[in-house]
Amino acid sequence: MERHMPRFVTAFFLLALSGFIILICNITSLEKLSGQVIATFYQIQNSIHSALNPPGILWPLELNHTYCAHFGQEPTAEEAKEERYLLNSIAWPGPLVQGLPVELSSDPSKSYFVIQGPAEQRIGGQLVVNVHVQNFLGLPKKHGGDFLIARLHSPELGAGVAGQVHDHHDGNYTVLFPLLWSGVVWVEITMVHPSEAVVVLKRLQEEQPNRVFFKSLFRSGFLSETTVCNLCLPVNQQPLCNYTDPETREPWYCYKPKMLGCDTRINHSKGGYKKNLITEYEAQFFQSDVNIKVPIHASGMDNVTVLPAEKGQAKVKYNYNVAGYYFHNSWRPLSGAIIQQFNDSSSITRCLRGKVMYMFGDSTVRQWFEYLTAFVPELKEFNLHSPKNVGPFMAVDSRNNILVSYRCHGPPIRFTSVLSSELRYVANELDRIKGGPDTVVLIDAVLHAMFRGLNVKLLDAWEMTLAHHLPHLLHPPPTIIKNMMDLILSYVCPVGRKKMSHL
Repeated sequence: MERHMPRFVTAFFLLALSGFIILICNITSLEKLSGQVIATFYQIQNSIHSALNPPGILWPLELNHTYCAHFGQEPTAEEAKEERYLLNSIAWPGPLVQGLPVELSSDPSKSYFVIQGPAEQRIGGQLVVNVHVQNFLGLPKKHGGDFLIARLHSPELGAGVAGQVHDHHDGNYTVLFPLLWSGVVWVEITMVHPSEAVVVLKRLQEEQPNRVFFKSLFRSGFLSETTVCNLCLPVNQQPLCNYTDPETREPWYCYKPKMLGCDTRINHSKGGYKKNLITEYEAQFFQSDVNIKVPIHASGMDNVTVLPAEKGQAKVKYNYNVAGYYFHNSWRPLSGAIIQQFNDSSSITRCLRGKVMYMFGDSTVRQWFEYLTAFVPELKEFNLHSPKNVGPFMAVDSRNNILVSYRCHGPPIRFTSVLSSELRYVANELDRIKGGPDTVVLIDAVLHAMFRGLNVKLLDAWEMTLAHHLPHLLHPPPTIIKNMMDLILSYVCPVGRKKMSHL
């Protein structure tokens, strides 16, 4: 009998392991599990598949480019070229050095900046600031890649402008500011993330594209199931429902319910975040008040006095783009439409009279809609029985023939719950708009490079946020939203120029 024991032990082990694998494979579709539990079992599920893979067979798990390639059509040569251009436009400057001890990483408290030039300078010139990053030992860094932001401001004037940061890839940076108003101006440099944290963020982007996951509820009669959804899901784990948009070819997948068909999907909602994605070593680069959003102080003076421009003074040509600046807390663009102040509801009504305004995007665009409906009493919101903060929303001023609508962009989008029938891609919605001289379209686009070469006016919301003295919040505060709307309406109703049909 003892001779047969190893065989029985092996058999029982394999039977138990098979049962555990079956449990893991089915557990993600149980509706009552929390997002955190789903995420935990999802990670275990991937680990089991990884351990059981025979050599030579590709079992893609986390890297998007390994298993997303299985879905959809191959891009055309033109599409591949555009993709490379877009990816290069957002590539972070290197070199990014991995595995440094924390004491050799960037320390904002030991780093410093130096203002170049005299203590008095003139409007129309350019202020040059050199930033020198050092590690926790007080030694100069030898590589770049730190995430720095910069602002030049005069608090008593309500004035501010964002600086252009140039990485020299050796631990040194040059920040350039246009000098646009007279008075005392103060330099503010902030290290948002050290380069070592950027290495971690880059790893997460490449290895954990599913770190935010989503869910959908499927229902038919009294039967309902909830499964995990995302842009791409690991293949060879369980059947998928393919919701790829036929027009845009934007991918979207959900795990197929065990008992229901793919056509029974009811809604889309945020599922949660994967936990414990960074190591204890990596966590050292994400410490509040140590190396996250910490100011870098000056060595020497931290302000200069700007004098009015001299007669005949040569104007400096900037080799970087500046969208605008704040003065008396009002945004002043440096190009495009002449800015107007729409400080009363009647001026907005006159501008929008006879127009249809479509808004597409995320919560910032929704804030634009909410600003208009709150500020203009004649613009009455039509009750579409839409979920709060989700939409779609519509407001009408029948007397002045004004219609304003808002619709969120397509997935992925982090909402508590939205009907799957209300998930629309902006590109498809644009194709259905008739257009014309009284049609205004507002789109929230994260990557402006997508509109290169098109007759589209861009509002740089990020620069408008950086230049302002208020904290950089996920949702811009009302004063910044007001300045954004003033700029938008200045394009819609330009002074002394031909009206535009699109923004």
